[in-house]
Amino acid sequence: MQNNNSSPTSQAERRRFLKSMAGASAAVGLAATAGNALAATDTSSEIDTKDQAQGYRETDHIRAYYASCR
Repeated sequence: MQNNNSSPTSQAERRRFLKSMAGASAAVGLAATAGNALAATDTSSEIDTKDQAQGYRETDHIRAYYASCR
């Protein structure tokens, strides 16, 4: 249904407004996605080097698991 009382100027302003809102929502979505991607790469660089340096350790519960597999 179309309102016959609206002028062409008001229709153009409405279209311009809707286009700007669509562009703004796309920009917000892109910023949120980029923020998540940056957060994911930041957390991967925070690996504790002390844990990496220790390497493999055979503890009691690992030995029990190996014994149950035999």
